[in-house]
Amino acid sequence: MSAEATDKQKTVASPQAEWEENILAPQLAADPERRAEFKTISGLPLERVYTEADWPKGAPLAEKIGYPGAYPFTRGVSPTMYRSQFWVMGMYSGFGSAEEANERYRMLLERGQTGFSIALDLPTQCGYDADHPFAVGEVGVTGVHIGSLADMERLFKDIPLEKVRQIRTTANAIGPITLAMYIACFEKQGVNIKNTRMFLQNDILKEYVARGAYIFGPEAGVKLSADVMEYCAKELPGWTSLAMSGYHIRDSGSTAAQELAFTFADGLAYVDECLRRGLDIDSFAPQIWTFLSVGIDLPEEVAKFRAGRRIWARLMKERYGAKNPDSMKLKIFAYTLGGNLIAQQPLNNIARVAIETLAAALGGVQTVATSSYDEAFAIPTEEAATIALRTQQIVANEAGVTGSVDLLGGSYAIEALTDVLEQKVLEYLDKIESLGGAVRCIENGYYQRELGEASYRYQRQIETKDRILVGLNAFQSEKVGEIPVTRTNPESELRQLAHLKELRATRDSAMVKKTLAGLIIAARANQNLVLPLVDAVKAYATLGEICDALRGVYGTYKPSQVI
Repeated sequence: MSAEATDKQKTVASPQAEWEENILAPQLAADPERRAEFKTISGLPLERVYTEADWPKGAPLAEKIGYPGAYPFTRGVSPTMYRSQFWVMGMYSGFGSAEEANERYRMLLERGQTGFSIALDLPTQCGYDADHPFAVGEVGVTGVHIGSLADMERLFKDIPLEKVRQIRTTANAIGPITLAMYIACFEKQGVNIKNTRMFLQNDILKEYVARGAYIFGPEAGVKLSADVMEYCAKELPGWTSLAMSGYHIRDSGSTAAQELAFTFADGLAYVDECLRRGLDIDSFAPQIWTFLSVGIDLPEEVAKFRAGRRIWARLMKERYGAKNPDSMKLKIFAYTLGGNLIAQQPLNNIARVAIETLAAALGGVQTVATSSYDEAFAIPTEEAATIALRTQQIVANEAGVTGSVDLLGGSYAIEALTDVLEQKVLEYLDKIESLGGAVRCIENGYYQRELGEASYRYQRQIETKDRILVGLNAFQSEKVGEIPVTRTNPESELRQLAHLKELRATRDSAMVKKTLAGLIIAARANQNLVLPLVDAVKAYATLGEICDALRGVYGTYKPSQVI
């Protein structure tokens, strides 16, 4: 073969080599790249350009990613996705008293919202009544205070519960108590509970790692969460009994891989507990959702959602033997990441939230809650909450990304990132399992150490300006306009205290004592506590009284110091 023929064969066989030599090399010589390495926010390496050589290895691409609505659900849990119905558009909202929160919910529903998340204040999440010393100054600050069935009744007054597509709550340590309040409230209001679609977060394990709103220890926490899952599997199959939560893990500084891995490890702890009770995997797994963040690194976030679906499908099918396809589908509730919001130049947050919403849509999630631009420093104003909702509506109706299912599927870059994330998550899951599972990793501080290191690396990137945050470490403005701020009405706490005093004066105190005694007996016998809790709630026992009764059985959790 002649030298000329050999050169021609090389050119045909390696077009990338020709591109690198004839096009890329002269460009780099004249204008070098500004950094030695390019990475995603989580530190995943980004290639200069992706080609078919970077496509997932180990299986034909069609087999690896499949088709929308088909195992392993990489491309989405429905074959038609947003062509049939947009994602549920909701907002995380609630503040002050139940009356004030009710007014905000009704306003958002009137403006096109199709679901909402009930933000609870810290005393509620940690099981304290409004008059407890720990609650002073915190009632109604970070969310609405729900201290009894009477408060729940005020919260849902005149809201068409059977028409709202999804109502979510942050209740975790108090998950089974919140379920009992819903059951009692709907029954009293004459609502057919089987026609409602309540979404219980009910994930206590992430509280020990990322938020701190826990009451009892991890073992008791898993037991109580499983009580909810067991009850809903038998009585309320249309409800979401668990939303295993990665959002707060990510907001605490984790990488995308850690967010998925720690979330799934926690979820598997609840699954194992339900199986130990004799439940069949297909009786409760279809009710499981996940609650994840959606950050601003669009390629990484899209890959994260796709990898998450594939991993969960295989765990359910291969590890647990699930046969129902609905057990394998990872339904995702995504919330735009609060940690990305910046108090400096807060109107820039509108652009950030729009990009994150776009990433959620391209990633194929089922529910989106959008942050308001002023969340970095205040309770969202009505205007800011409306803009956040309009952001979702613009992406859904105007951006052209909902007409095709998995618009980025088959992208060299997206498929490569999806594969890399999948491998990193599986490595973490193997590590967690080798250490004894999620509960052991919480108790020995493994999660906390991993999050601390990841958070430190990210903060160093900001300080060294390896990662630019507009308005914070670059492109600062000397003059900042005044932004309207919603402030908690100090009368809200007084109103709540008055409600509590009136409740205690008018309820049947003997019935309260009787139902609380029955609850303690059931807890000591290791029974499912949902129905005893319903009895106590119907008697108008307060949240604090119920939690105090359970503290007497389970104790309170005091974490060991993590070094």
